[in-house]
Amino acid sequence: MTAVTDHLDILLDMLSALPDPVFVLTESGRYAALIGGQDRQHYHDGAHLVDFSLYDVLPKAKADWFLEQIKITLVQNQLRIVEYGLAGTDVNGLDTQQGPEGEIWFEGRIQPLSAPIKNERAVVWVACNITRRHQLEAKLQLLSETDELTGAYNRRKLLDALTLSLMHFRERQTPTAVVLMDIDYFKSINDRFGHVAGDEVLRGIAHHAMAHLREGDLFARFGGEEFALLLPNTSLVAAELITERLRLSIAAGDFLSGANLTVTVSMGLSLIQPQDQSIESILHRADDALYKAKRNGRNCFISAS
Repeated sequence: MTAVTDHLDILLDMLSALPDPVFVLTESGRYAALIGGQDRQHYHDGAHLVDFSLYDVLPKAKADWFLEQIKITLVQNQLRIVEYGLAGTDVNGLDTQQGPEGEIWFEGRIQPLSAPIKNERAVVWVACNITRRHQLEAKLQLLSETDELTGAYNRRKLLDALTLSLMHFRERQTPTAVVLMDIDYFKSINDRFGHVAGDEVLRGIAHHAMAHLREGDLFARFGGEEFALLLPNTSLVAAELITERLRLSIAAGDFLSGANLTVTVSMGLSLIQPQDQSIESILHRADDALYKAKRNGRNCFISAS
């Protein structure tokens, strides 16, 4: 009997020493048990959650998501792996003085249990803190989408976003505008002031433009001295107003301090059209409009629509 007791004590000690918290959650969303996760550098103390429902301690939207994952796992009856963010302040009654600050990112490994818990099907949910990995991945993602010189998005990001916009247009007929923008006489800027100054103008244009855009707009360096602007949920009239306002703002800007230089841009605008089968046709119309703007004396915009 002593040997059995000793083995049970060792087993319980091992379970409580698990580095990551292990939750037992029922089909109705009740916390049935919690073991492990004692490292306060990476986890908060969630012992108080036992016998409470997800809806007692979490915002409804988050509780809905957790319950959905439990139910999907039980239906599929196999291990599932999910990633999610959760802050200590999201959980009612949690002591946020002990544990990590801000939003924590977790990898959740969810496995169905074969035996019911108080007449309910249940899962075991192992939560592993992957915040550092998530932050690194987000940083690498941003680097892969950003133009190194200007800090604007790059051509790849613009093309990916435009592809999604075309898909949304086909599904919902959401008006979306694309603007191509070229710095007027950029070669002469390099010739007069040098390539270092030219790079400064490119950075200034990008920072200036991004500061004047709305939330949800996307500004990208398309190549060389050419930039592109994606305006989701934007009618032709609104897109023309935004384009003209940006053109005037750039013409009034000071991009080389102390230099006698006025920087202007030519711009071509196109809306996504029902006949568009690819993003190339949208960009082609915007590019044609851009070259018309150049032929019309530059420092202006032309709408393909």
